[in-house]
Amino acid sequence: MKILLLEDEYSLRISIEEFLQDIGYEVDGFMDGVDAYNAVYDKAYDILLLDVNVPSLNGFELLKKLREDNIKIPAIFLTSMTDMSDLKEGYRRGCCDYIRKPFDLEELELRIDQALASFLDNDGSLITLGCSLTYDLKKSKLSQDEEEIVLRKTEKELLEVLIKNKNSIVSTQMFQDEVWGEYVEPATIRVQLNNLKKKLPEDIIQNRRGLGYIIER
Repeated sequence: MKILLLEDEYSLRISIEEFLQDIGYEVDGFMDGVDAYNAVYDKAYDILLLDVNVPSLNGFELLKKLREDNIKIPAIFLTSMTDMSDLKEGYRRGCCDYIRKPFDLEELELRIDQALASFLDNDGSLITLGCSLTYDLKKSKLSQDEEEIVLRKTEKELLEVLIKNKNSIVSTQMFQDEVWGEYVEPATIRVQLNNLKKKLPEDIIQNRRGLGYIIER
């Protein structure tokens, strides 16, 4: 899971980065709004954490530009602003949450989890995987050109793990923990993944030798 963090206060940015990395997120930190805006077009992020008062392009304007570009990545504003008009402005720009400084880092973790869950429930239940391929998370249904591709239970679970970690490598250990919940032979996991790959267009699931598997979109 990849997070973009825009925060121009150095010590706070480093604290947030280290905390989120420790709990398993990949974090790219920026102090300049223009740099953060450009980064969104260089890498697929799952959530944006945006300070408001930053150099070059403030958080409100950055999110406004992204929404105008039809980029719907969920965003949380991090700010010391307390005025209700500022709060309204944040939501008007398209954020899904607003957390006031100072805040507890564990609270930030909860807000991120909530924002991601809400985003998937409301806007991202239908995941586009390329090659006219879509997966409906609510219905656990894979389709290509509106024709269903029938998957076995384990194949659906493997695909959902890959979707949840889209653009990140998923190791066999991660598949074991999330799908089986107990030890299984690595060869069994590989066989099940190969069965899944045969039902999908070429290169949707890519193998990173010695590391694991990834869906890059």
